[in-house]
Amino acid sequence: GKQKTTNSYIAIPWAPHRPSPSFVDGQAWPSTLLLLHRLHHHLLTMTHVSHALVHLEAKWARLVRRFFHAVRSHLLSCSSPNGRYRQLKANLSAPNPTVGRDIPGVDMGHAPVRTDIEVDSDVLSLKVSLLGDCDIGKTSFMMKYVGDVEEQRGVEMAGLNLMDKIFAVKGARIAFRIWDVGGDDQFLDHVPIACKDAVAILVMFDLTNRCTLNNAIAWHHRARRWNATAIPILIGTKFDDFARLPLEMQWTIVNQARAYARAMKATLFFSSATHNINVNKIFKFIAAKLFNLPWTVERNLTIGEPIIDY
Repeated sequence: GKQKTTNSYIAIPWAPHRPSPSFVDGQAWPSTLLLLHRLHHHLLTMTHVSHALVHLEAKWARLVRRFFHAVRSHLLSCSSPNGRYRQLKANLSAPNPTVGRDIPGVDMGHAPVRTDIEVDSDVLSLKVSLLGDCDIGKTSFMMKYVGDVEEQRGVEMAGLNLMDKIFAVKGARIAFRIWDVGGDDQFLDHVPIACKDAVAILVMFDLTNRCTLNNAIAWHHRARRWNATAIPILIGTKFDDFARLPLEMQWTIVNQARAYARAMKATLFFSSATHNINVNKIFKFIAAKLFNLPWTVERNLTIGEPIIDY
């Protein structure tokens, strides 16, 4: 504490180190309190962000659940043994005069397709499955039956296409829900759900491509693994092109198709979606079988004409 004039000793009073205060909201805060204050502020900020993220994740989870619920409803709407009922929004007052006129009590009018299956009503939905190789005309066949494509709403996904056709049987409203399964091998996993609980299974082949006829038996066996009670029908498509083939070739294909139909215990129809040959008649045949209606198709075995055999 002493000072010499030659060596310049200066007496400096001792005191513990005190950090300079910081200012928050105009007030001096010690560094420790300031650190705690800032830590608390960051924690509050992180909490708000976490709450926002949780809210966003919950919102997306609800949307995802609703999406998969809708997809599941569409896929499984007809898989229940008791069937499904839907709201009827179409006007059935104007039946097609070429459809159902020779089946008493049946009106298979051109009502627009609807798939509003979330709302139950008095429409009984019956599943019909379409199976066969690709590029044989299954989808064209279905479109011809259900009507104007632009006015319809169906369910479409990779390898599977669903559409409805509403008609009336003795005052009861019926909807054929048609399941069109893609013909590629990658879509074979759709066969079980498409065939389960179906009332009719339509195995189709291209009359101008015998390879597709040879594969018809395999499609029939796949379907029967999952449904042994559905009405079996074998359908040859593109009859308009088939009719241009030489009669000898037509005769060979007709005989092979009839033999396959007998092996499958199925009714055989030759059809054309382009000219609406036997398209509606096939579904009238199914309705007559299901509801024991007094109507039968007439057998036609004339070469060069659309074959009907049973």
